[in-house]
Amino acid sequence: MQKRKILFLGETYRADAITWQKGLQEFGGFEIQSWELQTPSNSFKNRWLRGFEFVTAIFKIRKIVRSVQPDLVVAERTTSYGFLAALSGANCIVIAQQGITDLWPIGSLSYPIKKIMQQYTFQKAHLIHAWGSVMTPAMLAAGANMQKVLVLPKGIDLKRFKPNTALATQKIHAIVTRSLTPEYGHEVILKAFAILDQKGVDFELTILGDGSCMSDLKKQTSRLQLQQKVRFLGSVLYTELPQHLQKANYYLSMPNTEGVSASLFEAMATHCYPIVSDIAGNQQWITHNQNGSLVAVGDYQTLAETILNTYKQPEYRSKALDFNLNLVQQQANYQINMALIAQKYHELLWSHQDQQPCAE
Repeated sequence: MQKRKILFLGETYRADAITWQKGLQEFGGFEIQSWELQTPSNSFKNRWLRGFEFVTAIFKIRKIVRSVQPDLVVAERTTSYGFLAALSGANCIVIAQQGITDLWPIGSLSYPIKKIMQQYTFQKAHLIHAWGSVMTPAMLAAGANMQKVLVLPKGIDLKRFKPNTALATQKIHAIVTRSLTPEYGHEVILKAFAILDQKGVDFELTILGDGSCMSDLKKQTSRLQLQQKVRFLGSVLYTELPQHLQKANYYLSMPNTEGVSASLFEAMATHCYPIVSDIAGNQQWITHNQNGSLVAVGDYQTLAETILNTYKQPEYRSKALDFNLNLVQQQANYQINMALIAQKYHELLWSHQDQQPCAE
């Protein structure tokens, strides 16, 4: 039987996209071709060039659809690749909202335009992914047909991400695995560890990833005299990520916005105690003082106190870690969730196989 073809629109280098595509191939037997914008948005000039590339991409993608004739176009983000998918002329379209809302930043000049783009994308899509229930209020507010919405995280590979039972815990081994960009609040984490350092607390902080804040964060580390205790390892292969997490006993993430974080699932599965920002995306998975700690955005003093106080409670942390492992096994298992998602795609294709491209 001929394989069903998917045209995937999104940033294929991201671990999130890799998991998505891999699961569709493994559990759905799909053949996947991908397309993504080539211009980075790392400078004012490049942002303009990327905008121009985005406009011309509409014609490129329509040409690809006519040539390849994919059974399904799958796209991430409702205001960028998802909008391109909506204009692709494809017979069947799946899009995913990546954050708690893709309308970001609020108050920006582009916000009204993004809102119109998102509403159009929701209208044209046949299936809309919400990786967690925390995303659905924004979808409802944007006028999405909630009957089209599938609420289910992709999950993580629990065969790869698992606890290290031999981990020594004589000191704090903390890890950060988020991109080094302003919204993830790495500077707050560094300030918290500067307080611990002043108190004479023994620790090691490992920061993975790359991004626009790398240089400033390294300078901040030097100013705080933490060079001997903080390691910046840059980007690492996704296949190497589990071994780094398995060497840590704390996971820290202090973003000011969050959808559903696969990074949090990975930390929970590898027995890292999670301390994360007290925002809706994290509140869905972490209950304060039950299976982790929630700290107000930007509050580095409370973050330092929380790290120290929880480290003094090994029995509590042990119970929290076991709870988290069970939670991800039940709700964020890649093998189970991606099989369900792939099945949903096939059902969608069967229901639309005799239909013409989406009506307005």
